[in-house]
Amino acid sequence: MGPGMTSPTAAAAPVASLLLRLSAAAAAPRLRTSPAAGAVRGARWSGRCRAAVVEEEPAGVLLPKDGEEAAAAEAGEGRYDWREEWYPLYLAKEVPDDAALPLTVFDRQLVLWRDADGVLRCHEDRCPHRLAKLSEGQIVDGKLECLYHGWQFDGEGKCVKIPQLPEGAKIPRSACARNYEVRDSQGVVWVWMSDANPPDEQKLPWFEPYARPGFTDLSTVHELPYDHSILLENLMDPAHVPISHDRTDWTAKREDAQPLFFDVVERTARGFAGYWGRSRAPHLRNLLRFEAPCVLTNTLEYADKDGKEQCFSAHFLCRPAGQGKSMLIVRFGSTLRSPIAKVLPSWYMHQNACKVFEQDMGFLSSQNEVLLREKVPTRELYLNLRSSDTWVAEYRKWMDRAGHGMPYYFGHSSLAPPPVPAVVEQAPAGAVAGISASFPAKGGVGTVHAPNPTNRYFRHVVHCKGCRASVKKYTSLKNAFAVLAAAAVAAAILAATRQWKAVLLAASAVLAAASYACDAVVSLITTNFIRTHRRL
Repeated sequence: MGPGMTSPTAAAAPVASLLLRLSAAAAAPRLRTSPAAGAVRGARWSGRCRAAVVEEEPAGVLLPKDGEEAAAAEAGEGRYDWREEWYPLYLAKEVPDDAALPLTVFDRQLVLWRDADGVLRCHEDRCPHRLAKLSEGQIVDGKLECLYHGWQFDGEGKCVKIPQLPEGAKIPRSACARNYEVRDSQGVVWVWMSDANPPDEQKLPWFEPYARPGFTDLSTVHELPYDHSILLENLMDPAHVPISHDRTDWTAKREDAQPLFFDVVERTARGFAGYWGRSRAPHLRNLLRFEAPCVLTNTLEYADKDGKEQCFSAHFLCRPAGQGKSMLIVRFGSTLRSPIAKVLPSWYMHQNACKVFEQDMGFLSSQNEVLLREKVPTRELYLNLRSSDTWVAEYRKWMDRAGHGMPYYFGHSSLAPPPVPAVVEQAPAGAVAGISASFPAKGGVGTVHAPNPTNRYFRHVVHCKGCRASVKKYTSLKNAFAVLAAAAVAAAILAATRQWKAVLLAASAVLAAASYACDAVVSLITTNFIRTHRRL
């Protein structure tokens, strides 16, 4: 069960499950900060709040800004290396059979594809000839072909064909694509990023609930326009759900905002774990676990009204996809399936998940920009509360411990900004979002395929076979109903009797309504949610 759930029964509802997604929710020199000279312990300089005085903070309300050294000592020694890890690439069922898929891990560009036997293969996304992207190529007879000059590569990355070679000439041994090991584990494709060491199978994530009999899940893929650390913060922040996602469905209500309790039970070099819950329902204790490099799980086990043990678990696999970009695989699973799941189509569940992401997008993209611009640790910027922000503070302190082994990071008390920051576009909000979403450059009118991560079609639909098929089906039905409605109107004009005119006009109205309904479904799947503020 996740934040925003009020009972075990609600935890089993798939629509409620979608809200859980946001509920649980050459490096530059590392900069270390220290308390300003003359600072008063337990006090905060409030000049930035337009009051040039030092005010005492209420005791026990804010999380302490020091103490990270003790946490690091508790975690033990050990060097972290981001390359010695498995990263979630994609849902296996969404990998196309007949096309190459471009993906990134931090700044490493990869290409994922299936060979003639359906085996997943992964290489560096560049041809050794002239650096063209292999993901722009095509699959020919089970080989990956670069469309620039036609070089072909087998599943191991070995070049097996160069059309321009003279007859009898041998292919150079160096004409090969760099290979990466991948695994399909529980329906997720993972890639091992190390150049120096073979894959460590012990580090490959395995989620025990998914091996239980009768356990079902709803999984989706989302591309998002902000850093994966911002995304992880958001996913492990249950306090924002009642406010940010108020009335998105029947589980999130702003009047349910309340103090939360947290109990950290584990800190290691690879993450942390603990229990949390809502002060008004202390008997419901969720277990949250973060494990390097980018896996977050939130699990609730409880007894139903018949005394049978049930499990609800949410898994958030957050791949760093470059500066200011991330790719999220969301998996909600339960041993108890709600009847609603048997009625609502999958595209409806997916669009509801997209809506939740869009409700937070403006906050998170702007937060990303501030961190890049200010270039100071988060303890200098955040005002973390004990009753809401414990997991966020724990995550940033973990980055203090592991950041030395990352390409870039922003920790609680230290940081290493990207050497060359990428341009991050802030997601528009309100009326501006509606206008900008209609421009072709935004993936609006005229080109829904425009590669802009603020557009829902690009963020989710292109990554989901089911939603793409639904868009195609309902678009075809919309057009067919529109043609039939026009034909019925024409027939009504030509009809000889009033009775037939009435019947045909009624039929045209029904067909026009059906066309409109199909268009509404397509719009629901592909169009961004725009927040409309409601009165309390």
